[in-house]
Formats: sequence, structure tokens, C-alpha cells
Amino acid sequence: VYAFEILKRAPMPPNIDVHLLGHIVGDILYKQKGAEGIKYCTRDFRNACSHTIVIGTLLEKGPESFKEIAELCRQAPGGRGAYTMCFHGLGHGVLAYNDYELPAAIKMCETGAGSGRESTECVGGAIMEMVAGVHDVNLWKEKSKKYFKASDPLYPCSANFMADRFKGICYTYITPHLFEAAGGDIGHPKPADFEKAFKFCEPLSGSSRDACFGGIGKEFPTLAQNRDIRAIDQLSDEKFSLVLSWCNLASPQDGKDSCVTSALRSIFWGGENDPLASARFCNVAETKGFGKVCADELIAATGYYIPDLLRQKEICEALSADVYRNNCFRKLLRL
Repeated sequence: VYAFEILKRAPMPPNIDVHLLGHIVGDILYKQKGAEGIKYCTRDFRNACSHTIVIGTLLEKGPESFKEIAELCRQAPGGRGAYTMCFHGLGHGVLAYNDYELPAAIKMCETGAGSGRESTECVGGAIMEMVAGVHDVNLWKEKSKKYFKASDPLYPCSANFMADRFKGICYTYITPHLFEAAGGDIGHPKPADFEKAFKFCEPLSGSSRDACFGGIGKEFPTLAQNRDIRAIDQLSDEKFSLVLSWCNLASPQDGKDSCVTSALRSIFWGGENDPLASARFCNVAETKGFGKVCADELIAATGYYIPDLLRQKEICEALSADVYRNNCFRKLLRL
């Protein structure tokens, strides 16, 4: 518990993945406290603590613990999105439990977490684990050769075993692999790698296309802040401009728009980051030609995640363009 407090404040070198580091601390918390450790978790590090509590529960007790895990997820600290994002964390453990065999992990997510958003987030966590290999590095190295193909950068999202309803979440979380497939360093991707990765998304259509372009965009605020997710809402306007310039590397307009929308979601993070930073991002986006897509997403996210009317009003007032500010008042406050 104390280590999590230190992690919140400690100065970090650039490019440390603080979320995954939070997973490591959470693993120790589970060994010390078991499932009761959920009571000590906070929303920090993008819910890394609650993620590891449910992972530990699954790895210790097996699939019969899914009902207990669902109850633990209901206790996960954070806003409206904390419950379903808890199942994203579970997906990491599901893949590890199934020895990094992805089809088996998908089946466990589907049968154990049900047909709703829970199972979708679970599959997303499994994909992120397949990309990152946090829980068993040696086994991951062996199995990743099976589930990533040089001939098809979009595999395993394009695989026959990937149900259509899971393709979107797969494309959302496969992004670091796309950077690598583009020839980049997965730990330090460059703008040239972003441009090549966007190209992989172009043959897709519908929700898969949106998720693929958006998945790339979700990485940009974190990369602009040297991966320090503790300070995403402290990004400067110059860094916001950098994020938007990276989104502009996508060739089609809908790809650019999906990228910006997803970058906004990453900055907003279910209202758990300072939402006024998201409004500031949209103000910068307005100067780059992305004001409408950014403001539309911010208004929708505010309405869903932030019930407090005074806070909603504050967010609306922070939008610099009259048209978006008035639209925000009309949609959220009926003014």
C-alpha cells in the first residue's frame, strides 16, 4: 500500500510504463492481502491496483472465481467506467491462465464474463497482455511468435477465431504491435512509425477501421508525456499540438478524426483526469481543424461520466469556440 503512495509521487525517468509498473506493485499487494486488497486500491495509474487484484484472484482460484471477480470489480475505485475496465485488467490474467493461447482466453472471457461489455473488455486486456507479456515473459516470447505474423500485421485481430464483436477491441489494443510491424522500436516509436502504422488500418472498414485508427491515437497523449500517465492532464498546449500533428499523419480524413477522438478519450479517461485539460485539448484542436470532432466527443463523454451539473457547466464554459460552448450548454444543461 505504501509503495503505491510512493509510485504516485516518485520522479521517473522517461518512457517508464507506470500502468504496468502499477501491475507489479499490485501483484505484491495481492500476495499480502489477497482479494481483500481491493479495499486499499485507488483509481491511480489507470486502475492498475484493482486490475491486479482480479488477476491474482483468477490465477489462484481459477474460472470458478468469476462471480467473486465480478463482485470485486463492483468495488473497483473510480468513476462510471471503473467496473468494466476492471474486466480489462482481468483479461491480462485470463491470457496468462491459458498459457498465452489466445483462442482459449477469448473463449474464457466470453463464457466467464458474459455477453456484455465485461467480456469485450476482458478480450481487450488479453490482447494488451499478448502485446506486452507482463505475467510470464518467457512463455509470452514463445507464444507471441504464433499469434503475430509478419505477413499480416493485423493478425490476430483478422484471425478466424476472433469473433466479429471482439474485433474492435482487438484493433484498439494491438497498436504497439503495429508500431513494431512498421519497423519501429516498440518502446520508442517515431512519427515515421506512426505514419506506417496508420497505413495498416486503411484496408479496414466500419467499426474495425475506426478502432484501428483510434487505437493509434489513444497512445499519443501517453507518448507525448513520455509514458507518465500520472500527468496526462498536465500536458502543455505545445504537447497537445504535437499529438494533433501525429494524428494528421493518417492519410484519410476519417482516420485523422478517429485518432483525435480517441486521443481525447485518453486525456479525459472517464472523467478521472482533470476534464478541463480535455477542454483545453479541444481548444487546441479547433486551431488545427479538429474542433468539431473533439468537442462532440468531449460533450458526449462529459454527459456520460460526469453527473454533476456544476462541473458540466465548468467544462462547457472552458470551450473557447462559441459554437461548441453553446452546443455543450444545450445538450448537457438544456440551456
